Amino acid sequence: MSFAIYLAGPGVFRPDALAWGEALKAGCVEHGFTGLFPLDNAVPHGLDAAAQRQWIFAANCALIREADLVLADARAFRSASEPDSGTAFEIGYAHALGKPVWLWLPDATVGTQMVDRASHGCDHAGRAVDRDGWHVEDFGAPLNLMLWQAAKGVFHAPEPAAALAELAARLARTDVAY
Repeated sequence: MSFAIYLAGPGVFRPDALAWGEALKAGCVEHGFTGLFPLDNAVPHGLDAAAQRQWIFAANCALIREADLVLADARAFRSASEPDSGTAFEIGYAHALGKPVWLWLPDATVGTQMVDRASHGCDHAGRAVDRDGWHVEDFGAPLNLMLWQAAKGVFHAPEPAAALAELAARLARTDVAY
């Protein structure tokens, strides 16, 4: 079975974002998938910033609705532990639509927990806190529980090609509902 996969993640902010997206989509093709990258559609010329925001939002939501599932690059982005906020939205949106979401965490190894990624010590009661003194959740997962629980599974591969290969292997198993 061929799947259309929405490729969520902060790769849209890379200096080589278009090439990154093409490489991800080529990796999808190698496994019989169709990759849908957020930059697949060019923003029409002449739109002001507000219209551009709305166009991009609507286009990406449409791609998620079109997809069979989402592979979300949930690496830490602009922080020590949290993924790109747009990616977090896309995970939630896809989950709300009933789309299976698979997480790719290239910056966390199996067994890494949120406290490993974000803790800067403990408060007077011994609870892990971040650098601002806010509590760090300790639910045995490397991400916020809402993102973690929305996912069907996770891949810790260092490169996208390996994550896509792992996804293909999981989807090929008859005991795993995509």
